[in-house]
Amino acid sequence: MEQLSERLNCLSPSETLAMSQKSNELKAQGIDVINLSVGEPDFYTPDHIKEAAKQAIDDNFSFYSPVPGYADLRKAIVGKLRRENNLEYAPEQIIVSNGAKQSICNVLLSIVGAGDEVIVPAPYWVSYVEMVKLAEGTNVIIEAGIEQDFKISPAQLEAAITPKTKVLILCSPSNPTGSVYSQEELSGLASVIALHPQIIVIADEIYEHINYVGQHASIARFEAIRDRVVVVNGVSKAYAMTGWRIGFIAAPLWIAKACNKLQGQYTSGPSSIAQKASTAAFAGDQTCVEQMRTAFLRRRDLIVGLVKDIPGVELNVPQGAFYVFPKVSSYFGKAAGSRTIANAADLAMYLLEVGHVAAVGGAAFGAPEHIRLSYATSDDMIVEAIRRIREALIALS
Repeated sequence: MEQLSERLNCLSPSETLAMSQKSNELKAQGIDVINLSVGEPDFYTPDHIKEAAKQAIDDNFSFYSPVPGYADLRKAIVGKLRRENNLEYAPEQIIVSNGAKQSICNVLLSIVGAGDEVIVPAPYWVSYVEMVKLAEGTNVIIEAGIEQDFKISPAQLEAAITPKTKVLILCSPSNPTGSVYSQEELSGLASVIALHPQIIVIADEIYEHINYVGQHASIARFEAIRDRVVVVNGVSKAYAMTGWRIGFIAAPLWIAKACNKLQGQYTSGPSSIAQKASTAAFAGDQTCVEQMRTAFLRRRDLIVGLVKDIPGVELNVPQGAFYVFPKVSSYFGKAAGSRTIANAADLAMYLLEVGHVAAVGGAAFGAPEHIRLSYATSDDMIVEAIRRIREALIALS
């Protein structure tokens, strides 16, 4: 008899990974599918970073690494935070993990328990609410629609806070919307948080460098709440290193110590080779980061223009990351042959099976009227994918 734990039974499978898998299954059948479902740069890891990994292999970095990460990597991260973000941390406040995903989960598991409330602005990255469930916390969702550029207001934040509120998760630039909080907008949120000393902010800044509005703004910069902010970042997006699995937190020392204790019992330190590559990423030449950002900006402008030309689709202009998050509810209730589109999941499946483009329905992101499209692919693929989507949508009546 299968007897799964209640902990597992309460979790939902990842919609983004599920759509990517279905896309790959169709490809294996010989169908030409364009995958816009996955949040992964299509660039290769820069050569100087790969060379550092090769050198690490030759230098026999093949043993267990320290649980919180190698000292030189943590120092490189401290240097990055000082240089790029004007934030001061000690190496002891840095914990390196197997991707930013584990970093976030470490923090939630370390500080959230049964009855604690975690505020999650919607649209949200699919895993936030599942991680809160894993920590036995209670999700408190604040909805921010396209009319407010998918960003919550200080008034909304204040209204959501209760004596049980323990954490606010804030992602900027955002997955899935690409929205970016300005310094002024973060100041408003920080002013509210300052009034509630029990709240810890998890600032997910993994898309920091894929930013089209200038200098990245971090909520950790506000002195009144600085000692209650955990900055989460990594190498996946900025350096095209998704498979290397290196993320980190920069945190108040008590949270860093807690995450070190937790990580020591269930994964230990991350890959030794990947850490050496990441040290080169943070400490080395940053030209590659700007080159990739420029390419993403060009692609953003391309896809926004094409999607806005599709009848019945509403779209804002994302200011960061590599996603567009169009509102497609005008197509709900329409049909093509025997297939009726009831919701965004139906529409995503229709686009995959009929248009041969993989997208992700918005319900998984807390925004059921939307779909997410990643433009982390070539210009030609973007043009062809949106052509297919447009044709498939126009066929609905």
